[in-house]
Parts: sequence; structure tokens; C-alpha cells
Amino acid sequence: MTWPTTGSRLVYENPWIRVHEDAVTRPDGSDGIFGVVEVRRPAVFVVAVTDEDDVVLVTVDRHTVGPSLEVPAGGTDGEDPLDAARRELAEETGLVAQHWQQVGSMNALNGICRAPEVVFLATGLSCAAVNDEAARAEEGIGEVRRIPVPEVLDLVRSGGIDDGETVAALMFALLALGRVR
Repeated sequence: MTWPTTGSRLVYENPWIRVHEDAVTRPDGSDGIFGVVEVRRPAVFVVAVTDEDDVVLVTVDRHTVGPSLEVPAGGTDGEDPLDAARRELAEETGLVAQHWQQVGSMNALNGICRAPEVVFLATGLSCAAVNDEAARAEEGIGEVRRIPVPEVLDLVRSGGIDDGETVAALMFALLALGRVR
């Protein structure tokens, strides 16, 4: 079942998103208006796991919700997703990874958005040659934490990690690692 679009108008855009208002025919046949947020470039999410079985998470001060415990993530900015994932891990945590595995892809808020996302598992971690604390501060990253996998699962369970994309990225990575079935 599709929602035929009989018209569309751009109502807002910036370098990261576009917002369209579409005239649609709903699945029941009635006419309607539907707002769609389109993310201009795919995003990447990095689940970085240390040799000690800790997950590297960042605390980000989000304009929309305040402090949020998340996996490193960001836009591809026109890059190959793996290159963007490498960049985001280094920028947000000061770490690089020896091993990379794409473990999933998803769409954020698919009821209102077109926002493709790619999830990577990063292992074999070491310190990056450049550790840019100023860049982290600019993005609102207040803390980089290493948390054991069982505690990460407890944080998801208790709502301490409530970013939906982080929860989904963690699930992809833990499935790839055989930690959940």
C-alpha cells in the first residue's frame, strides 16, 4: 500500500534537512496533508567496544532533550559511510579502531522522516593521533564513558539510555557479537 502524492511544497530547508508538506491520498482513500522531514545525507552510528568488553558512549547535550547518553554518531557529509564513521569516532571520543564491521541499517522516525542510517561495530580501539576536546565541546559532548556491556543493557532497561537510535545501534552490534539472540 502506498500513499499517492498529488502535490508537494517545500516549507523549510537548511544544510541538514528539508521539510515538505505533501498532499496525499491516505490508505483509506481520503485526501490529506502529510509533513515529511528529509535528512539530506545518511547518518552513521558507531558502537565501539573495547578489548575489556566496554561500550564507549558519549554524553551529548541535545537542544531538544538535554543530556543524552549515546553512541558516537553523525552525518556522512557526503562521505562514504565507513569514512564518516571513522571520523565521528575520532572526533567524538578521541579513539580510532582497527576493525570495522557494518552491522545494520535503519530509518529514524519513519512515520515522519526519510532518514537513512548505517550502524558500524568498531573494535581494536586505540587513542587517535589528534584528540580534539574543543570539537567535542562545540558539539555539546561533555563526557566520554566506557561502560561494561551488562551495565549498558541495564541502562537501556532502566531508561538511562533513551535515545532510540542508540538503542537500535546497540541491538545491531550485540546481535553481531552474539550477545543477544
